[in-house]
Amino acid sequence: MKNVEEILSRLDNTYGRDIPCYLNYNHDYELLIAVILSAQCTDERVNKVTAKLFEKYTSLEMIADADVEEIEKYIRSAGLYHNKAKNIKGAAIELISRFDSKVPDNIEDLTSLPGVGRKTANVILGNIYNIPSVVVDTHVKRISNRLGFTKNQDPMQIEYDLMKVLPKEHWIAYNMQIIAFGRSICAARSPKCHECFLSDLCPAKE
Repeated sequence: MKNVEEILSRLDNTYGRDIPCYLNYNHDYELLIAVILSAQCTDERVNKVTAKLFEKYTSLEMIADADVEEIEKYIRSAGLYHNKAKNIKGAAIELISRFDSKVPDNIEDLTSLPGVGRKTANVILGNIYNIPSVVVDTHVKRISNRLGFTKNQDPMQIEYDLMKVLPKEHWIAYNMQIIAFGRSICAARSPKCHECFLSDLCPAKE
């Protein structure tokens, strides 16, 4: 597709390729839980919630044994806490019983866990296992449409479109770069087109 190479080059020059994960974690299962919590919640809020949650529950086994109502107390401010608490406990139980307490390294097993969809699974694959994956969050959805990389609104279709458009070695970097770009320049409302280093290549400019 026209301009893809130049757009990716400018993203690399601005943000680099080695962008750290925005969610804090020390163990693989903690990232899984953090991403479950991130649904309709900011990374900043999730990091505040998980700091207290993981201080209380210091192992996967402790989370699996916890009462759902007790987990809810720690994650209430992340929103949707009833379902999230149930999914966190359920995922912990499944990891222990089915996967020897290890986070799976393939999308089929990951998406079989409670509360884990393709977005969560792809975050895990990219950040833990460095397996090329395309994560479609709100920033990636919005900006990929603006850049003309996709015309779809369905996250799975966008994922497949981006897999065709972007070189595989850039998938993980694109995810993180677009999040940074979306937060600083290409906001949902009032994007800073006059400050944007991609404005001359963007079909949605202004």
